[in-house]
Amino acid sequence: MKFFKYLIVLSFLAAVINSCKKDTYNDTSFASKVITPANLSVLFKITQDNSGTVTIIPSGEGVSFFEVFFGDSKTDSAKVIAASTINHIYPEGIYNVRIVAHSITGGISEITKPLTVSFRAPENLDFSITPTAGNKFKVGITATALYETMFQVYFGDAVNEVPLLFLQGDTVSHTYTTFGIYNIKVVALSGGVATTQLIKTYKLTTAQIDLPVTFDDVKFDYTTTDFGGGTTVDAIDTTNSNNKVKRTLKPVGSETWAGVTIGTPLGFATPIPLTAASNQMSIRVFSPAVGIHIRLKVENHTDGKKSVETEALSTVANAWETLTFDFNNNVSGTPAFNSTYTYDKASLFFDFGNVGTGKIFYWDDVKYIVAPQTILSIPIDFESSAIAYNFTNFDGGMASVVANPFATGADVSSKVAKMVKGAGQTWGGTYLTMPSPINFASKKTFKMKVYSPRVGAKILFKVENLTNGAVSFEKEMASTVANAWETITFDYSAVPTNQSFSKITLIWDNGTAGDGSANYTFYFDDISLN
Repeated sequence: MKFFKYLIVLSFLAAVINSCKKDTYNDTSFASKVITPANLSVLFKITQDNSGTVTIIPSGEGVSFFEVFFGDSKTDSAKVIAASTINHIYPEGIYNVRIVAHSITGGISEITKPLTVSFRAPENLDFSITPTAGNKFKVGITATALYETMFQVYFGDAVNEVPLLFLQGDTVSHTYTTFGIYNIKVVALSGGVATTQLIKTYKLTTAQIDLPVTFDDVKFDYTTTDFGGGTTVDAIDTTNSNNKVKRTLKPVGSETWAGVTIGTPLGFATPIPLTAASNQMSIRVFSPAVGIHIRLKVENHTDGKKSVETEALSTVANAWETLTFDFNNNVSGTPAFNSTYTYDKASLFFDFGNVGTGKIFYWDDVKYIVAPQTILSIPIDFESSAIAYNFTNFDGGMASVVANPFATGADVSSKVAKMVKGAGQTWGGTYLTMPSPINFASKKTFKMKVYSPRVGAKILFKVENLTNGAVSFEKEMASTVANAWETITFDYSAVPTNQSFSKITLIWDNGTAGDGSANYTFYFDDISLN
């Protein structure tokens, strides 16, 4: 009986042991996928106490641990777990620190970086600022120096800025968020307390200057180009310390035509919008004497022959004044203004025509003068070059502004309107659209000067609603003289003042078709509401 009990127990134990037996794994492919550490780098942080204590900070991707070879022959290497650092004490000297990175799969990568341990101040510090192609806001900094251990860089765009650390031979990048002028500071650290620093100004600006030129907008590059011996530099307004200006010296013996181009030879980013009716510029100038000739020349930056020059005289000494330059008044012997040319470059000549004697000029606020935005309004005399008298002609009528061919008698003005009634509808005519409704609150009599080729020619004077032609009011009168100016009156006392009228419509000989001949050619001028 006992035998059978023992047999049962032994069978149970065998079953238990067999059930606990591990499976056999033969798939070792995971071990064959060796991951090599990447993007290795190292920083050295030296305690600034002349002790020679260096904190070595290795980094990389896919790293399990680092093996650090310190580079001094007396010391063995040390293992550093990823994301950890190690300290080492060096005497003064130059060492090649070798970092070997190991991955968990057995992959290996390594880098070697020079380490300088010196307690003397770094010398010959210099650094370069390199914009990034395709991203004007991003820059890269590289630095060199003697006896340095590492560098710190301050990019100058933040309060209480924390510097970035980098080694010689490395490039550290930074992206600015706005245009501006930044003071970038690089500090070279030694192995001790001694440091050396260098500051450079970096201008993050657009490629080209543009009008108006004030020298205060940080997004512009206010480079100027001197010629003929003149020298121009940045300066501060003598009367306002917060205002930036330019200072131009015309040195002794410099050329009579010495001057400065406002910007680079590429000129302005956009053309100066000069037209026949609006072609003036202004510049604020501080001159040392009264009566000095100051010339302004504008030209096409690709074709200097397409240019125009004009001058202004200084009227005060040692004080700011704004000078106006009118290109309609070109300097004798120089090309006249041509409204078909593109002018996109400007140059200033101080004391033009005289050899330099050392005079100093300050200047600022180069502007294009926008012509007053005169709008069409009653009375209408057709004299303004700033107003577009946009006739809307219809059904055979053709109106335009012309030089007065009969400047005698009741109308001696230089410009009038001409109406030719050609073949078309019997109601052929024209209208002018006013920018706002006509005000009939207190004045209800229209007057208009007319020159008719015959007596009895009918003139329909009509006002209409801007969008609804059915809302209108009209009066018709007839000419009383032939081939002479007369003033015809249209009584609008019955015009409904509760309606809005923005169009003035004129029809000659309504009901009769014109033929475009002299018999159907009329002139009119000086439309007034009385």
